[in-house]
Amino acid sequence: MNEFDAASETAKTRDALRAAHLYYMQDLTMDAIAHELHTSRSSVSRLLSHARASGLVDIQIRSPRDMPGRIEEAIRERHGITAHVVPVPENASDVDRLERVALSAARILGQFFDSNMSLGIAWGSTMSALSRHLTPKQTHNSQIVQLNGAGNMRTTGILYASEILRRFGDAYGAHVQQFPVPAFFDDPDTKHAMWRERSTQRVVQMQGSMDVALFGIGSPFAEVPSHVYAGGYLEPEDFQSLSRDGAIGDVATVFYRADGSTDGIALNERGTGPSFELLRRTPRRVCVVAGLSKLPSLRGALSAELVTDLIVDESTARALLD
Repeated sequence: MNEFDAASETAKTRDALRAAHLYYMQDLTMDAIAHELHTSRSSVSRLLSHARASGLVDIQIRSPRDMPGRIEEAIRERHGITAHVVPVPENASDVDRLERVALSAARILGQFFDSNMSLGIAWGSTMSALSRHLTPKQTHNSQIVQLNGAGNMRTTGILYASEILRRFGDAYGAHVQQFPVPAFFDDPDTKHAMWRERSTQRVVQMQGSMDVALFGIGSPFAEVPSHVYAGGYLEPEDFQSLSRDGAIGDVATVFYRADGSTDGIALNERGTGPSFELLRRTPRRVCVVAGLSKLPSLRGALSAELVTDLIVDESTARALLD
């Protein structure tokens, strides 16, 4: 950005901040603000939109009588977690449902992540959608850590995973630590050898000291295919193996059964995602879920005690309580 562009951006931020203060704090109409700022009503509307998108304004809605609020309380009582229920029309497609939940999750995430913190990210379709809606928030001495490898037989996965992580790093001004290993090794012995390497141990140690872990839930049943199931990561024999072992979903490419157990699932011996024991040591574990087709996988993740904060669409939240 050259000097002229920087000055223009500074002026835009200044005007957006002033417009937001007049609108939200002083209850002026957009016409009144336009008159005070010597501009048009449409320009005021754009300034207010910029204030929200850039994080200058953080809007929170609290109503003691709304249905999502009652559902959130019921989930807290039953599962012991904090739920954020996103209102979505029941006839919405899973694609639209995912976008709405991802947008809400991106706005909420800023409350959980700040300076001097470490955020672990498990790549996937949900995180990709969420990363496109992040609200900028400048932090310092913070880092984003990749939780699982992304390479497979068709691609290194670097472009896909690094683009997701880059968006988080840019939004929060955080250092990004990638994990340049495949999603699954061909041989468990290769993984064990790699995990003895100091370069790998360094990243694993960073994963072990996270303040926040952020992940979606992989499901073979979802209308919007989970990336691990549709991106060339699994061979036909892998699907057969998962079926034999009773797997119903994954978090960060670690597969689990309906009761949340992972032991004896053969593919996990070759996977590069963090163990559930490591994840459970992370103080805040944010799970983002959209779509009824992911309900069995969500129940399994809750049984595994992986979740402290759940961001979910209203239909799936209701079904979770049935």
